[in-house]
Amino acid sequence: MKRVVLLAAALLLSATTAFGTGVLVEAESFRDKGGWSVDQQFMDLMGSPYLIAHGMGKPVADAVTTVEFPESGTYHAYVRTFNWVAPWYDGEGPGKFSLRVGKRTLPEVLGNRGREWMWQYAGRVAVRKGPVEVSLTDLSGFDGRCDAVYFTPEQGDVPPADSGELAAFRRRMLHIPETPQRVESFDFVVVGGGIAGMCAAVSASRLGCRVALVNDRPVLGGNNSSEIRVHLGGVIETGPNKGLGRMIREFGHSRGGNAQPAGNYEDAKKEEFIAAEKNVTLFAGCRAVAVNTTGGRIASVVVRHIETGEETLLEAPLFADCTGDGTVGFLAGADFRMGRESRDEFGEELAPAAADRMTMGSSVQWYSVDAGKKTDFPVFSYGLRFDETNCEQVTMGEWKWETGMNLDQIADFERIRDYGLLVVYSNWSFLKNGLRDNGKFRNRELGWVAYVAGKRESRRLLGDYVLKQDDIDKHVFHEDASFATTWDLDLHFPDSLNSVRFPGREFKAATKHVHIYPYAVPYRCLYSRNVDNLFMAGRNISVTHVALGSVRVMRTTGMMGEVVGMAASLCRKYGTSPRGVYQRHLDELRSLMREGVGKKNVPDNQRFNRGSSLKAPRALRND
Repeated sequence: MKRVVLLAAALLLSATTAFGTGVLVEAESFRDKGGWSVDQQFMDLMGSPYLIAHGMGKPVADAVTTVEFPESGTYHAYVRTFNWVAPWYDGEGPGKFSLRVGKRTLPEVLGNRGREWMWQYAGRVAVRKGPVEVSLTDLSGFDGRCDAVYFTPEQGDVPPADSGELAAFRRRMLHIPETPQRVESFDFVVVGGGIAGMCAAVSASRLGCRVALVNDRPVLGGNNSSEIRVHLGGVIETGPNKGLGRMIREFGHSRGGNAQPAGNYEDAKKEEFIAAEKNVTLFAGCRAVAVNTTGGRIASVVVRHIETGEETLLEAPLFADCTGDGTVGFLAGADFRMGRESRDEFGEELAPAAADRMTMGSSVQWYSVDAGKKTDFPVFSYGLRFDETNCEQVTMGEWKWETGMNLDQIADFERIRDYGLLVVYSNWSFLKNGLRDNGKFRNRELGWVAYVAGKRESRRLLGDYVLKQDDIDKHVFHEDASFATTWDLDLHFPDSLNSVRFPGREFKAATKHVHIYPYAVPYRCLYSRNVDNLFMAGRNISVTHVALGSVRVMRTTGMMGEVVGMAASLCRKYGTSPRGVYQRHLDELRSLMREGVGKKNVPDNQRFNRGSSLKAPRALRND
């Protein structure tokens, strides 16, 4: 595997560029990020990633970089930041930090005011021409965030707030070309480095395709990574095509459970799984930001490095959207759905009477650890009140801590994630500082809180077939049967007691498992009906909301990816489209699916290799 890291731009820009006499510093490009983390989850809305000080109530180490000032003089500093509790609280927020330039800390506390992303004045400072050290100092550990810093000799010379104008300003300041100067060509481009994308890339690679795998995080695995920590659900090597899923043995975890220590998710095994493939080029830390189409086909995808901002144009005859959010399909104009269909549209008993925009939510998982001595936690009260009657007296929170079901899982996703953080900190603060009988919590401290939210549902791209409840209930035969689903129809909805306690602000989910027989999903659900060269694998395939409740778990999505990789190899072999494989090469695809492309000498040491329909341990059934 060739690994493309795209760090050249960081060395060239040294995190800053001057235009005229102003200097723009992109926070995600800081040379030494200290304890701050790059958060790219919302860059489609913001235009850029940002740094977040995710210290779980303990200030993190400074982020430090070097800024090249073009002239000596006095500069005014503006910082693009956000008071993240503003949707729920009118006062000053907890995400506080300061800016240090050289040896001087500027006077303004940042990140604790305002109601939206804004350029906050930090103060003025005299500097000499040349390199000057600039630092972000976290003051709270409560998720202060910094997008960029702008130095200007003119007070009031504030960068634009409008997203379009700001994007143009960034390009001008950072000398980013309108079109990428770096162009690479492949047989197949897979966007999304979760389980589905990993399997799609490796499957196609082992069948002779040159593959680009684009992953916008520093680790692979998506929801199964150490950043989110959801176990692999579903059964592999079952149904009419028993060869599918064997490759998951090569990287799957041997210990199950959600919200467990990072080592349980074995990120290194996933890295090695991809690194072993000579035909796969991994674009690590890169996010798809634009799609070029012609004649109903994708010609290329533009990917941007989340730290350096460097852009690369990836050309190919075939693409796979494994982003979960259907980002590539959306940018390409693919047909899609969001929310729940009405009961009458597909005759689904489990669907609501009227269609709506409700989705399954996103989880900010967490756990605490025993410190062996009494520990403190800051009082955290920012618009969400816990007391003796409504607090959650638990030492961890996993899948049930789920938010955003009645919000837009794309447009409102930062708010959804932030509400998850607000709930965790507010509840923990009450357990530590307000609960009368808190002996159970006296020696405990937060050991891990996710800041990358685990998402279940957003866009579903529409294919030549839309899987529905009737297909699963009646075990309908399809000639293009591919991967098998084994997970129950598992649809999450707001927990009723939590809704009573927090009306309109629910943060817990419930579910009712409707058991199914293992069922093979049509291949036609895995390619777009109106973008001719686009596959999809993962939670964004062509299914109804109800059917998504069964297909969305990750061993199942991995098998989707394996099928997509096989079909991509047939497209390359015969010069055809994804639909053309169904129309003219289905027998050959069946042969590949029955055989599988996973290595045959790998033992199945995954102890938790069961789907809920096959009587999985109860504690592991919910995802």
